[in-house]
Amino acid sequence: MSGIDFQWRGAFTNREVNALHAEAFETRVFTDEEWDWVALTDRHSLGWVTARDGEALVGFVNVVWDGLVHAWLQDTMVAASARRRGVGVGVVRAAQAGAASAGCEWLHVDFDDDLRPFYFDACGFTPTNAGLIALEPPTA
Repeated sequence: MSGIDFQWRGAFTNREVNALHAEAFETRVFTDEEWDWVALTDRHSLGWVTARDGEALVGFVNVVWDGLVHAWLQDTMVAASARRRGVGVGVVRAAQAGAASAGCEWLHVDFDDDLRPFYFDACGFTPTNAGLIALEPPTA
């Protein structure tokens, strides 16, 4: 993990987060107008963590919250070139520290089953019961 700089509420551009998101989640690159990360994090987030290798954004996680004691990790992303180097754990640890310093008492995360070893073993999350409902857009 040498050379990686982790920043709580670090500066980023929509273009670089949209590119990282596309790589991390194997989707298309959204335009700044379609997915305005800067505006969304400014309006809805407790904070976020950027991970940079030099100038390159190689990791990112958004931390949303309820305004009191609960925070949630959203969109944990690591560039393919930086995987297996501790970047994912680093952004989660920095998010944990940022949420704790803001007075949060709980940090939540949900994830696909293949990420269980990462979140439970590498990051130290505890399994809990949770529920999920897939929402359908309203019909006209």
